[in-house]
Amino acid sequence: LDNKTEKHYQTIFYIFFKLMGQFVQAEPRSAVGRADAVVTLSDTVYIFEFKLAERDTAEAALKQIDDRCYAMPYAASGKRVVKVGAEFSSETRTLGKWKVKK
Repeated sequence: LDNKTEKHYQTIFYIFFKLMGQFVQAEPRSAVGRADAVVTLSDTVYIFEFKLAERDTAEAALKQIDDRCYAMPYAASGKRVVKVGAEFSSETRTLGKWKVKK
């Protein structure tokens, strides 16, 4: 449990949403890459990209979602697409900062 990688936080996030009964995908493919997680609700799709604060920022995570077109597979779904960049701190082992873009 003392893992200080982005994958560690991705796994916790995945388990959290799965236990809540949500449809969550870890690393679903797009044409240019893989988002860290996608949570699909009846009217909204949330696209998450995670970064470690010691290496990167929530803003960089949002930029990656846009640069790699992670939202493209959901554009024709008719659902609202929300992009979330999350920054985790391996020092405090918490979510430090997040940015949302609709």
